[in-house]
Amino acid sequence: MADKQVETALKDVMSRMKQASERAGRTQPIRLVAVSKTKPVEALQEAYDAGQRVFGENYVQEMLDKVPALPADIQWHFIGHLQSNKVKAVVEGVPNLSMVETVDSTKLADRLNRAVEQAGRPEPLAVMVQVNTSGEESKYGVEPDGCVDVARHIAKNCPRLRLAGLMTIGQPDYSSRPENFSCLADCRRRVAAELGLPDESLELSMGMSGDFEQAIEMGSTNIRVGSTIFGAREYPAKPKSPSPPPQ
Repeated sequence: MADKQVETALKDVMSRMKQASERAGRTQPIRLVAVSKTKPVEALQEAYDAGQRVFGENYVQEMLDKVPALPADIQWHFIGHLQSNKVKAVVEGVPNLSMVETVDSTKLADRLNRAVEQAGRPEPLAVMVQVNTSGEESKYGVEPDGCVDVARHIAKNCPRLRLAGLMTIGQPDYSSRPENFSCLADCRRRVAAELGLPDESLELSMGMSGDFEQAIEMGSTNIRVGSTIFGAREYPAKPKSPSPPPQ
């Protein structure tokens, strides 16, 4: 992006967050995760220089590539689908990994718990249970009916993990519908009741570039905003197929 465009966009998002909080009568702070998928470290550094400290990545290798080039006090959130065979790499390779938002099975929770223990991290790693609130086959996440089982497993059987809350992507195409957010709030109520916790002790990670204001108004405590801050994602161009020879 051009000079200071990231800083300007970041400030605009924060202003919109504040206005959404005021409309909903909310006073507690909302965490902004700046989603930097496909963006160069220079863009992240600009956001950091403007005061942003929480960044999210979707791919393990991209996170591993960026972490050494950026300040050590960044709080990294992993927000993509985490394959079991990448767990050790992300836990050991990102000392300032703050949260994994996409735990969708007891198997993955167990792998993370073991990796955190083996890495000798002094504090438990915060995790969220990802819930597929839209029922789309293209999205990862435990079904709403299964969220209590996964959350209970983390709380009872994974001492090196801290259950921070629940996360959803929503629909369609990352611009959610109110029922997706309502579904996640209902999941939180059921998990909190099962674990004997107050609802507000568990976070709700919902809301992205297209719907973060609505998400805040519906109770989100953690929003994940990418293109609105950094601009459209830039994927490498696919090589073109060779043209057929002239006949």
